[in-house]
Amino acid sequence: MSTEAKKSNSVRIHPTAVIHPTAELDYNVEIGPYTVIGEEVNIGAGTKIGSHAVIDKWTTIGRDCHIFQFVSIGAPPQDLGYKGEKTEVILGDNNVIREFVTIHRATTKERLKTVCGSNNLFMNYVHIAHDCNLGDNIIMANNATLAGHVNIDEYAIVGGIVAVHQHVNIGAYCIIGGASAVSKDIPPYVLAVGNRAHVKSLNMIGIRRKGFSKLDIDEIRRCYTILFKSSLSTKDAAEQMKTELPESVHARRFIDSIENSTRGITRMRHKKKSEQNEDE
Repeated sequence: MSTEAKKSNSVRIHPTAVIHPTAELDYNVEIGPYTVIGEEVNIGAGTKIGSHAVIDKWTTIGRDCHIFQFVSIGAPPQDLGYKGEKTEVILGDNNVIREFVTIHRATTKERLKTVCGSNNLFMNYVHIAHDCNLGDNIIMANNATLAGHVNIDEYAIVGGIVAVHQHVNIGAYCIIGGASAVSKDIPPYVLAVGNRAHVKSLNMIGIRRKGFSKLDIDEIRRCYTILFKSSLSTKDAAEQMKTELPESVHARRFIDSIENSTRGITRMRHKKKSEQNEDE
């Protein structure tokens, strides 16, 4: 028996599943009961899809993903200007997508792609809207919701019941506290929380857990001080980081978050006495 035949025989499809004839399933793919796989869908080797899921047309899913029951990926965007044009959802490898997650394909307004990287965890009821671009190793907790055109960098954590406004950028290694409403960009490495979300501190627990060196942490602290604890404008803060830390990858992340922002950077705020227990 040829290698290709062996791969074909290793695909496990429940007899109640509906697979479009143009869909391509790599070896060791598993499709659960009553799941629907649409037109021109590509599913990578070792990916497992549970029961009652819908993977709509023009969706690509990488290797070794685990997609649980009642997930919807690749449905048309919730955008009144979309008229059925061919746009895509692209997911990387090793993603865990829990129950009732929805990921919509793109509009024609940007890259024509909604993209999620690899090694991500999307918990129950997460919504990722059209034209979002997510990196790797991201965690989105239950009911976290992204509007269209949101960008999230690697290792970010989005807490439960967080709502993110369209066109917002969320930086690497940051964490957004639960039930926050995010209307401006979140810089890297910070803890942000509230409605509207504000920067509370550096995400020191997350930074230390990722094994950053003392030099890395010192550079991150210095950038944080320049941006949030000086009297400089964001533009001037970026220039000072370029001067003080010209070779720092961490400074470059802060600088990029400033220079690429269209909605403005989330800032710190001082709490009133009546708010002393907020966010604790």
